[in-house]
Amino acid sequence: MQTRSNAVRLRAVAIAIALAVLSTAWAFAAEAQSTEDRDVLFQVSTIGALLEGVYDGPVTFGELHRHGDFGLGTFNRLDGEMIGFGGDFYQINAQGVANRVPDRWQTPFAVVTFFDTDQSAVIDRVRTYDDLQQLIEKTLPTPNICYAIKVTGQFDYVKARSVPAQQRPYPKLVEAIKDQSVFEFRNVRGTLVGFWMPEYMKGVNVAGYHLHFLDEDRTSGGHLLECRVREAVVEIDYTRSFYMVLPEQADFDAADLRSDKEKELHRVEK
Repeated sequence: MQTRSNAVRLRAVAIAIALAVLSTAWAFAAEAQSTEDRDVLFQVSTIGALLEGVYDGPVTFGELHRHGDFGLGTFNRLDGEMIGFGGDFYQINAQGVANRVPDRWQTPFAVVTFFDTDQSAVIDRVRTYDDLQQLIEKTLPTPNICYAIKVTGQFDYVKARSVPAQQRPYPKLVEAIKDQSVFEFRNVRGTLVGFWMPEYMKGVNVAGYHLHFLDEDRTSGGHLLECRVREAVVEIDYTRSFYMVLPEQADFDAADLRSDKEKELHRVEK
């Protein structure tokens, strides 16, 4: 009886150890998966499709929340500029007003990630947007991965834009921005939100910088056109994984995504 009792105890101990090992393995796997998911850029459609006038998409902002808390994009019908910041999504409408986005709204183009700072620096007295781009680019460890960029601080000047909702038949983006509204902010605190993409991302996204602005009160902003930085903190999140969802829609399937749209994109961005 004693021998059998000892054997039972040994089996119980062995089972407990095995369960502990499995639990630890599952915890490590979950942590690894969580870390991996946070280092993914999740993108809806392509910038080339947006240039061609594909302004309706099937992905809701409720779904987008599952893939990131930081990013930019637009809305169905091209109804304003989108900024994802601090876990919330905002629409900058054609009047420059920031509105929190309901989960049911949909997007034809968006890029999001979970922002985790890998590098940061304090900057001051940056005179132009071009100067800011060059300053940040000098600190990037390699030109071959994607970076999420956040610049928070005091701006002497910000010039931004937004675009009104379009009606079918949709014009190409280079035509739609002719009706854009341009806003100027002076002596304002706020945050620039966006990305730097490698050259090989042309056609898929904007190669180089794409930033949107949101003021500190989260009441106004837009797609960044120009800025002067008084003092700010630059934070950069290195991102080596990329996941894209393509629309299952007739407009996307019929769009001409083969031609070089670099000139059109430059006009749209600047």
